Amino acid sequence: MKLVTLLPADKYVVVNKTILTEIDKKNLINLYEPIIGFASVSLYLTLWSDLDRLELMSRDFTHHHLMSILKCSLEGIKEAREALEAVGLMKTYFKEGDINSYVYELYSPLSSNEFFNNPILNIVLYNNIGEEEYNYLKKMYRKVNIDLKDYTDITKTLNETFESTSMPVIEARERETLPLNIESDIDFDLIISSIPRGILNEKAINKKMKELIINLAFIYDLDTLKMVELIRASLNEKGGIDRDTLRKNARKYYQFKSGTLPTLVYRTQPEYLKTPTGDTSKKGRIIGVFENTSPYDFLKSKYHGSNPTTRDLKLLEMLMIDLELNPAVVNVLIDYVLKKNNNKLSVSYVETIAGQWKRAGVKTAKEAMDLAEKEHKKMLKTTNKTTNKNVKEAPVPVWFDKNLEKSEISDEEAKELEELLKI
Repeated sequence: MKLVTLLPADKYVVVNKTILTEIDKKNLINLYEPIIGFASVSLYLTLWSDLDRLELMSRDFTHHHLMSILKCSLEGIKEAREALEAVGLMKTYFKEGDINSYVYELYSPLSSNEFFNNPILNIVLYNNIGEEEYNYLKKMYRKVNIDLKDYTDITKTLNETFESTSMPVIEARERETLPLNIESDIDFDLIISSIPRGILNEKAINKKMKELIINLAFIYDLDTLKMVELIRASLNEKGGIDRDTLRKNARKYYQFKSGTLPTLVYRTQPEYLKTPTGDTSKKGRIIGVFENTSPYDFLKSKYHGSNPTTRDLKLLEMLMIDLELNPAVVNVLIDYVLKKNNNKLSVSYVETIAGQWKRAGVKTAKEAMDLAEKEHKKMLKTTNKTTNKNVKEAPVPVWFDKNLEKSEISDEEAKELEELLKI
C-alpha cells in the first residue's frame, strides 16, 4: 500500500453511503468507542456533520478544518481514520495532485445483534472492557419479551387503512455496512483434503464458515494445520462443523498454548476508564503513563528495554485473567510493589495486594494510587502504634502524597520521575 503524507491543505469530501439513526450513535459510543477510542468516534461524527442538509455529500474541506474542529494533530486524525477503516465504519480513497484529494465514505455501525455475533469485534470488546461491563452491555441490549397470550392482535394492515393509488417509485437510500477486511493465509483446499470425505460434509465449509475460520485464525493466531485439528474436533454427527464448538476449541487451544487470552497483556486501559485529557501536572502525566502503556511494555521498561521473564509474564496474566484487573491498575501495582519490595515482584506479595484491590473494586489508575497510599499510611500508623516507636518509612513511589511540582524533591525522586515519564 502506498505511503501517503497527510497535509493540512489536503482536501477531502465526505460521501454518505448509509443512514445513521440515534440508535447507531448509541452503538458507536457503547460498542465501538471502547475499541477504537473517543478520537475515532469524534472524527466519525464530525465527518457526518460535514454533510449537506440532505446528508448525501459534503462540499470540499481541507484537513486544517478537521484539525481546528477536533483540536487534534494530523497524525492523530490519521490514526483515528485508520481505526474507523479497520472496524468497517469508513472507506478512504486518495488522488494525488498539486493538492492531494481524499474521498471519505461513511458506513453504518453494526446493529447490536450483528455486533455481538461478530466473532472479532465481540471478542475485542470483551477483552477491552472486561466481563462485568460486557455482561451489562449485553443485558442492556437484550430484547424485551412481553407475554401477549391473553391479548388479541388488532393491528390494521396497509390496505385496510389506505386506498390504493398510483404513485411514482422513489429509490430510497439503504443502510449499508462494511465487512471487516482481513488478509488470510488459511488454505481451504488443504483443510478439505486433510479431512476424509466420509467425515466432513462437502457443504460444511460454505462462505459463512470460511469467514468464521478466517476470523478465528486471525484472533487466535492459528495456521491451516492447527485449524484442521480444531475443525476435526468440532464436527457433529452429520459431518457439519459446529460453530460454537469451533469457537470454544480455538479459545481453549490459545489459552493452553499461551496461558492467556489473545493480546491481553499488550492492551492499554479502556478509553472509558481513562481520565480526561488536559491535566499537565506531573501527577497527571504519571497517570497518563499508567493509562496509555500496556502492562507488558510497562514491565519491559522496568527491565530497561529487555523482555520480561516468563515468570513475570505469567504473573501479569494472572492479574489480568484470574483477577480481571484493568491494565492501568496492573501498572500501578507493578510500580508500587517494585518500589516497596526492593525491586522484586514477589508472587505472594503481589497476590495479596491485587486481591485487596479486586475486592475494593479498583478500576482506574487514580483509584489504585489513592488506595495504595491510604493502605501504606494505615500500615505505618499501625506499626508505630504497636511498637510504640516511629519506624523508618520504607521507600515509596514518587507519585505518593507529595507536591511533585515543587523544586525541593530529592535527586533520587527526580530521577525516578524522569524514568517514569519517559515510558
